[in-house]
Amino acid sequence: MSKYEHIRQAAYEANMQLPKLGLVLFTFGNVSAVDRELGVFAIKPSGVPYVDLSPEKMVIVDFDSNIVEGTLRPSSDTKTHAVLYKHWEKIGGIVHTHSTYATAWAQAQRDVPIYGTTHADHNTVDIPCAPPMDDKMIEGNYEYETGFQIMNYLQEKGMSYEEVEMVLVGNHAPFTWGKTADKAVYNSAVLEEVARMAYLTEQIRSDVPRLKDSLIKKHFERKHGPNSYYGQ
Repeated sequence: MSKYEHIRQAAYEANMQLPKLGLVLFTFGNVSAVDRELGVFAIKPSGVPYVDLSPEKMVIVDFDSNIVEGTLRPSSDTKTHAVLYKHWEKIGGIVHTHSTYATAWAQAQRDVPIYGTTHADHNTVDIPCAPPMDDKMIEGNYEYETGFQIMNYLQEKGMSYEEVEMVLVGNHAPFTWGKTADKAVYNSAVLEEVARMAYLTEQIRSDVPRLKDSLIKKHFERKHGPNSYYGQ
């Protein structure tokens, strides 16, 4: 048995959650799972329909985007995953989708505002939307530069990747991450639902106010604070 079997299995199971959760259409998405000790991650092969996936088809790649093991071409977003793994040492899984509502906010180049307590259960800030990449980055090593666009924008906003585990890339789509591939998928589903709620909220009331700070603090801390107690 391959020494990479565990991350192949983790990546496969996480990828298979994307269509079940309605986060992908056709092959519009990918999940990866990392092994820090081995310095590699497993990622979905490019262009393979989800119904045809298996653990064995997951491709093993190092943090410089070199294929270590596998017969298929890895996801076209592999270089973005590699950059984030290389620089963010505490993440264990990454998800990229083109889920409808999160992608719509990305195309609008807007942060997802924190309007309600569902959002505050997971984040204390608006979900950030990095600006569209400049022409030099786009014309260069595009997927590689996408990783830096994400990292640089979070740094510019003073946000920690350990606290804010989701981002939109302007004109593109969402990326999420977490300590495990499963948590990254969870974050992707949460992002899509919060983006959907925010869109609908603005249709009902265009001048809706941002959630007040006391409610943000209460809802986040009751789920994530030192004395957390909330769990539905």
